[in-house]
Formats: sequence, structure tokens, C-alpha cells
Amino acid sequence: MESKDNNSNQDTHHRISPVDNSITWTGDWASSTEIESAMDRANGAFFEWSRTSLEERTAIARAFASFLGNNRVDIAKTITLESGKPLWESDLEVTTSILKVDNAIDAIRSRRWITRDLTNNPASVIRYRPLGPMIVLGPYNLPLHLPGAHIVPALLAGNTILFKPSEKTPAVGDWIARAWRWAQLPENVLECIHGAVEQAKRAVSMPQTAGVLFTGSYHAGVQIHQQLAGRPECLLALEMGGNNPLVVDRIHNQKAAIASIIQSAYITSGQRCTCARRLFVVNHPENRGFLDDLSRSIAQISVANPLIHPQPFMGTLVSNQAAHSILDAQSDLKSHGAVVLNEARIVGDNHAMLSPGLLQSKVVSTSDEEVFGPLAIAHVVNDLDEAIELANRSKYGLAAGLLSDDRAAFEHFASHVRAGIINWNAPTTGASGKLPFGGIGASGNHRPSGSFAADYCSYPVASIENQELVMSSNLPPGLERI
Repeated sequence: MESKDNNSNQDTHHRISPVDNSITWTGDWASSTEIESAMDRANGAFFEWSRTSLEERTAIARAFASFLGNNRVDIAKTITLESGKPLWESDLEVTTSILKVDNAIDAIRSRRWITRDLTNNPASVIRYRPLGPMIVLGPYNLPLHLPGAHIVPALLAGNTILFKPSEKTPAVGDWIARAWRWAQLPENVLECIHGAVEQAKRAVSMPQTAGVLFTGSYHAGVQIHQQLAGRPECLLALEMGGNNPLVVDRIHNQKAAIASIIQSAYITSGQRCTCARRLFVVNHPENRGFLDDLSRSIAQISVANPLIHPQPFMGTLVSNQAAHSILDAQSDLKSHGAVVLNEARIVGDNHAMLSPGLLQSKVVSTSDEEVFGPLAIAHVVNDLDEAIELANRSKYGLAAGLLSDDRAAFEHFASHVRAGIINWNAPTTGASGKLPFGGIGASGNHRPSGSFAADYCSYPVASIENQELVMSSNLPPGLERI
């Protein structure tokens, strides 16, 4: 939760940990004047930074990664205290963020650097140029990795950054800024401001903004899209949510299938955009007891303080409010006839900590809202085609998964399901930094992140280049006399 100090500076805010109610961060939200000044500094630094070599930028990015590795313990603990995820998962996020640097370097070298002889013509050259000052709006669920997925490729491409971390994870945002300073990123190339919706809107509205890179909810993404209406010169990359389907077909190793479902639906307490929200079990004879087995396994999931040892699988949600929104969604599903197999409940005295919930319904809900927490709903379907048809009944299109022993079934699934990430016998939350990451429909605007982030951080410049100017032997008609 966030609290505002009304006894001193009216703009002073505290981030209170959902784990232990400690204050993880105290500071002021940026004023309009401070945001304008930060943008002016980032804009002023763009000329020199954009003219540094890729080798210089690469060295700084690798120093940033070294800082993360050297401070892994403290950074991971900060992630846990602010987001509520278990310490093991926060440590894994630090590792992923470190690996992101080399992946981004490989991507920019292979996709977006100088390209010659593209048309078998040595005079044809493509160069890639940075756009300018870019706004990065970070989420709270992976507060180190997901901002980095935008920041690292944007800096490598030569852009400057105005970064606003989530108001729920400001201390992690400060770690990011500190790491780049330690890596000797030139002054003003990355400016970190703190705030909430109003600060984000002010940053986006500034005329110097060359691009907005956003990770968050569909509704927030739509607001940014509307705010930029009439500004085609400003690039917008939206990475939004999902109402993701996971289909269980014929699978011999049902224990492994259950483990994959649990990791898909409940990792990070269900607070990942790729988490499975809808489970479709095909009504094969071997699947008749599957939901009962799954329910028994879900009841065994360890949910506890994310800092204790041995580590639990689930910690807290990001706030009490987030947890109660899940309980409200569960009540709504029950009121529409869903049967509770595992009830999401508050665990102990911490109202931000929920047990994982699973409901079963014979009716597919017409609601298509993303439920961002540890709650999934299961349906038994007649065949794979029905599962695909129901899976596609969503405005979202981020992730989809199939658990099946049949390669032909997966080929059919992959050909017909609508999603930007389609996994086979792997959790929906499984992703590789060497692949694109993004969705279609309400999940994104065709600007995938991951290895393809390099593409939206620069623009191509086409050139025809000849060593000397010579008279053409094939002049157009009408120029015979020159």
C-alpha cells in the first residue's frame, strides 16, 4: 500500500510493504516542473549519447549487469518487500535481468545495426537511428526485469530515457537508476521520476517525447493510446495483459501436467500477464479425474511469508486492495454458478496473502476482464476444437498453452488459437529472452518486446551510396542533350 504524509510535505509518499508493513521507500512524487526539467535534461543529453559507439554503450550495459550481480541479495530483498513475491523468485528476476543485457546486445547487432548489400547491390545501405527521449513506464509485478526489457535496448540504440517506475515498487526503481549511475552512464541519459497516473500522463504529454514504452494493464494502455491520438511521430509500444487459456488434451504424465498448470496459474501469486486464467480440460476418459487431482495438488501449495526459509511457492499480492479484488472476482463467479474447487482465502492475518483459487463452471462467462491474481476457472469441453473456439473468445491474445502428447494436436492448436505466445507442454508463463514477447488484440499493439524490442527503439534510414558521381549510361527520355 501507499500512504501520504499529511503532517509534513503534502507530496511525500511512503511505500508500505505488503509483506511486513515496513516502509520500503519515502519520497516525493515529481511535480510538473520537475518532470519538465527531467525531460529537458534527457533531451539535452540525446545528441551526445546518440553519437557514442555501440561498443561504448555495450560496455556500460555490461557494467550495469555487473552491478546487479554484485548487489543481488539486497536487490532481491527489495523486490520481495515491495512486490510480495518469494525471495527465490526475486533472485531469479535479478538473474533474468542480468541475462537480458547480453540478449539485447545480440538482438541489436543481428537486427538493427548497419546493413549493407541487402539487395545484392553494394551501394544499398540501411542505418538505424535512435528516436530521441523515450518514456518507460514500469509495472510492479516484475519491477526490475520488465522496465529493463525496454530500457536496455533503448539505451543500446542510442535513446535517452525518462523512467517512471510503478508507484508500488519505487525502491526497485531507485536500484535501477543507481545501477546505471554506477555503470557510468553519462549524466542525464536516464532520468528517474516517481509518481502515479498523473505523473505518467504529464511525461507522455510533453512534446519532446519521442516514444512511450509501457507495460501494464489494458485499461491504462488504452488511456495512453488515446492521449497520443494525433501524434503519429511518437512511437508507442504497449505490452498489456491477457485472459490466457491453457488446454489439457491427452497427456500421459498427468503429474507433470498439474505442475505445469500450477506454475502457469499461480506463480507470482497469479500476478503475471502470461498467467493462465482459463483452463479447458478435454473430456477424454483418462481426464475424468483430472480436476480432482489438480484440486488436491493446489491445496498443497505452500503460501507463506516470502522471506522465510524454506521458501514458499507463493507470497503476498502487491497490496491488500489487490487481494480483495480477487476475492470480489471469486464471489462474482460463484454468483454466476461457478463451483468452488479451491477457495481463494486470506491466509493468516496478512490481508495481502491469498491461497490459490480454482473454480469450475459449465457456462463460459461473457466477462473478459483480466483477473490479476491467483484465481483460475476450469471448463470441461468435448474436444480440442471446442477448446480452441472458447479460448479465442477473448479480446486478449497474449499467451496460450496446450498440454498434449500429440504433435498433430499442437500443430492444429497453434494454427488456430489467437495469441502472440503459444506454448506446448510448457507453462504459459514460460518465455525466452531470445524470442519476441508480446500479444495481439487487447494484449498489445504489434510492438513485441523480448529480442524484438530493438525494432521499436530505432528507425531505419535507407541510403544509396556511390564512391563517386558518374554520368548514367541510361538517362530518362528527354535528357539526351545534356
